[in-house]
Amino acid sequence: MSLRSLLDLPVEMGWRHVLFANWPVDPEIVRAHLPESLTVDTHDGRAWLSVVPFTNVAVRPHGFPEWTGFRLPELNLRTYVSHDGERERAAGDAGATDGAGPTGDGPAADRGVYFFSLDADGVLGVTGARVFHHLPYYFASMSLATDGSRIAFESERWHPGGRPCNFDARYGPTGEQFRFEPGSLDEFLTERYRYYTETPGGELRYAQIRHRPWPLYEAEVDLGDNEVFETNGFATPESDPVFRYSPGVDVTASGSRRAE
Repeated sequence: MSLRSLLDLPVEMGWRHVLFANWPVDPEIVRAHLPESLTVDTHDGRAWLSVVPFTNVAVRPHGFPEWTGFRLPELNLRTYVSHDGERERAAGDAGATDGAGPTGDGPAADRGVYFFSLDADGVLGVTGARVFHHLPYYFASMSLATDGSRIAFESERWHPGGRPCNFDARYGPTGEQFRFEPGSLDEFLTERYRYYTETPGGELRYAQIRHRPWPLYEAEVDLGDNEVFETNGFATPESDPVFRYSPGVDVTASGSRRAE
């Protein structure tokens, strides 16, 4: 099996110690930064920008045992989008009835996320994601430490030619675990089973994601440095953020595909 065919396989991983730090913004602010073929998704008339620190665990090609995988701490900035031309294809791709993703009639069948940037601490993972999956990954030095239920996360970008991007936060769950309610903001922000990206040549691509619904908590968060917005050409939102924490989910992601 060639290296290219290996990297085109679906990928399995676990997403752990996830903070969703979400800011409501005017949809026009987001629209100006998106490919023309994507539509800004809104909730109660507002678009959302989310800063998401976490760690990937046991990242590996689909079907490989967990011990062959590697760990990849990550920090990303994302927003919420849809692509109308993909509705029928999404229904066929999803096809899941086991709670591990949307069915063809599910609310997320043609909805996804768009990544403005993804910083990660791993040369192999960053290089593979940039070259073979067209994702805007950047090399960074990161640390994620746990103290009981509290997580300390720090990131400093060192990507050659990349804009500086420092971030640090202390966060953890509070209250009881809950599942999102249909139509809620929590559903809007987390019930997403596709990500979109754009190649340097302007081609829109996507990958399909499968996992069970997120277990969620309210979150207590202390933010320190946060250059993620500025690095991606946004002013830091003046709105009040909404914080959620999840211990994580296990995930399967398809290879990169061209969006029609």
